[in-house]
Amino acid sequence: MAKNQEIIVGLDIGTTKICCIIGEVKGEKELDIIGIGRHPSTGLRKGVVINIESTVESIKCAVEEAELMAGVEVESVYVGIAGNHVMGFNSHGVIAVNKSREVTQADIDRVLDAAQAVNIPPDREVIHTLPQEYILDDQEGIKEPIGMSGVRLEAKVHIVTGAVASAQNIVRSVNRAGLEVNDIVLEPLASSEAVLGPDEKELGVALVDIGGGTADLALFQEDSIKHTTVLAIGGNHLTNDIAVGLRTPQKEAEKIKKEYGCASSALVKKDETIEVPSTGGREPRILSRQVLSEIVEPRVEEIFNMIKREIEISGLYGLISSGVVLTGGTSLMEGMVEVAERVFKLPTRLGYPKRVGGLVDVVRSTIFATGVGLLKYGHIHRKAGGKQRLTDRHLFEKIFKKMKGWMNDLVFF
Repeated sequence: MAKNQEIIVGLDIGTTKICCIIGEVKGEKELDIIGIGRHPSTGLRKGVVINIESTVESIKCAVEEAELMAGVEVESVYVGIAGNHVMGFNSHGVIAVNKSREVTQADIDRVLDAAQAVNIPPDREVIHTLPQEYILDDQEGIKEPIGMSGVRLEAKVHIVTGAVASAQNIVRSVNRAGLEVNDIVLEPLASSEAVLGPDEKELGVALVDIGGGTADLALFQEDSIKHTTVLAIGGNHLTNDIAVGLRTPQKEAEKIKKEYGCASSALVKKDETIEVPSTGGREPRILSRQVLSEIVEPRVEEIFNMIKREIEISGLYGLISSGVVLTGGTSLMEGMVEVAERVFKLPTRLGYPKRVGGLVDVVRSTIFATGVGLLKYGHIHRKAGGKQRLTDRHLFEKIFKKMKGWMNDLVFF
């Protein structure tokens, strides 16, 4: 690897696959993809690590494949996090501007700290504090207040928290694979960097990332993130429904889902048939593809209705003028866009990674949205925090300090 070659690596640790994408920085805004590695994931369930050894082996395989393609050695990565333990909420902070009455970076840091001063359980940790807008002396809608004059500075932020144990297990898995973690990034936030345009974020858009174990939702409006949630439902539920409904093994159900699955029975021709392997060594059966679609469609509608309820709870349903963008591996199933438009009653499209160079044709799939998004997130934030390294010990120390403070507050009689 050339000494002047700056490398950024995104590691998407998903329920069904682990994907490593290596990017080479070409300029302030240019990023070329030079290596991709994928490996099946068997150590996670619903986005949470349940078997560290299996996860470590899968990470090693995916990283080695990407290294071989790119011809570089990976040392550190940006890692995505999901799972239904991830929670997001909005908060608000207020401070007095320093004596010079001119807003500085120190003021920004203080007001963000004030917004974070909320009661968070000791077993949870703040993953992101995402500014939505600043208010300076009642002047709203400010995105960059540094250098402006005022007395009172307020910040509206979106805070994302996750279970310390789950984050710790992800970091530990990466560390045991011989890699350092630059940062942990909420997966729908990462995906948004790869698939959403500035105009969509400004007008209002819902990003729905449907993976194997989770469905992630991120709502954007006025160029800032307003609401996030992770639902513990995804493509694996469809696979299980197919396995039960067609009485076929899970592995065969997954193959049938990928090859013949259709979320809208109206799109399936009546004379289409599929071969379904049976269990216990019995002979395969020939069934109508319509039967498969009638199994899949209700579950897809259920997933979208759950997401729709989350959007309605957020109060932003009427403000997402750009509609819905679907991404993640499950979104590739035929008929997903049509069912989403029917449920949400909003324009819907598939979100493919864009605004990158290099191996563009290889990553032009919703499967790689999070991986490419992690690269772009790392490209944007590398100057601010690129040298920071996280280890499982650091996360343990954070939770230990919180518990110690909690214990000190107790009064013993």
